[in-house]
Amino acid sequence: MRENKLFDLINLHAGEEQRHKVLENVKVNLVFRGANLWILACAIVICSVGLNINSTAVVIGAMLISPIMGPIVGAGFALAIYDFELLKRSFKNLFISTFVGLVVAFVYFFVTPFKDTQSEILARTSPTIYDVIIAFFGGIVGVIAITRVEKGNPIPGVAIATALMPPLCTAGFGLATGNFNYFFGAFYLYTINCFFICIATFFIIKFLRYAPVKIVDPEFERRIRFGITVLILLMIVPSFYLAYNLIQEKEFSQKVERFINTEFVNQGYTIIYKNTRYHSNPKRIELAFLTKKFDDQELEQLNDRMPIYDLENTLLDIRQDATSLKDEILSEIGQREQVLTEKDILIRNLQQELQQYTVDERKTIDQIRILFPQLQNVSIGKHQINAHTDSARFLTVVLYTANRNATIEREKLETWLQSQLETQDILLIRQ
Repeated sequence: MRENKLFDLINLHAGEEQRHKVLENVKVNLVFRGANLWILACAIVICSVGLNINSTAVVIGAMLISPIMGPIVGAGFALAIYDFELLKRSFKNLFISTFVGLVVAFVYFFVTPFKDTQSEILARTSPTIYDVIIAFFGGIVGVIAITRVEKGNPIPGVAIATALMPPLCTAGFGLATGNFNYFFGAFYLYTINCFFICIATFFIIKFLRYAPVKIVDPEFERRIRFGITVLILLMIVPSFYLAYNLIQEKEFSQKVERFINTEFVNQGYTIIYKNTRYHSNPKRIELAFLTKKFDDQELEQLNDRMPIYDLENTLLDIRQDATSLKDEILSEIGQREQVLTEKDILIRNLQQELQQYTVDERKTIDQIRILFPQLQNVSIGKHQINAHTDSARFLTVVLYTANRNATIEREKLETWLQSQLETQDILLIRQ
């Protein structure tokens, strides 16, 4: 009795749709012509915009309206029931949908002036074993949902989880920008998603014991299983390698942070530049400090302590050359000195023009009061004569007042001002 209750709890046949209706629904959804093709193209544009503006909400919206999952599920069904005509149609429509998606995404990213690599794009360029797991279990949920009488909420969730649209659009971005690393990484992720959704569909349909449309001999069936196994391995092995590299890189970053915090931050040193190079050989940690300078012996001691933090084959490089450091920082934040905005240029020109009209008035007047105490209310300024001509020049004008009976040594005052202000063009005006 208890075994029956447990069986009822996990029984996939409960609530199952009539099988001929499920198969008809699968056949209808795998066709890409007319409305389905237009919906796909619009979904690709929406997803590309979402990737372009780095909007997760827009990307999710595109995944929800995309019909691209139809031929993938159709291929899994066809393989499970040995309907090779359906399998051929599924692959044909999958090729059409993939080609249309790549072309539309390529055209969008080729035309748009905004080609920055956003985090939403980067997230689709390095697939790992986690993407395999998501695609496989998402595919299981999807095929279980379409074999139910009540489809329920899983279908939209499957569209989001399996994420077929974003990698396809990212592949189009890679083609449009000529970045083939992005293209191959994203297209590999798209292939993983398609393949493991298909395999998940195959397993569930086999588990539900859908009747084959064609009787095949055991040897042929064994070859099919062998081919599927080989393809699974071919898909999984690179993703395991990429996942291993991702984990190693994260562990390296954590070790570097622990090293930096212990050796520098906790000692009160201010770090103004930090960069790690995990893929170089040896790995490198590049740092620069606000004021602290390290001699050769200190650098050697720091490098010797690296193994304490499990940072083998890692070199510490502390940048202490101010000129090269400045270039590194500017390069890192993407702001080279020669790339100035119009605002920067305008401010610089105004500052230069203002300097032409000003002198160090306070210091000069203080000295005049000491050397020529009879002068009062002294003010100094520059005046341009013959402006906008070849003979334009600046005349330093000195205005002052004095008591009527005071004797002013104008020649001495003028000579002193010429020496002090480093100009021969001095005009003294008594008010």
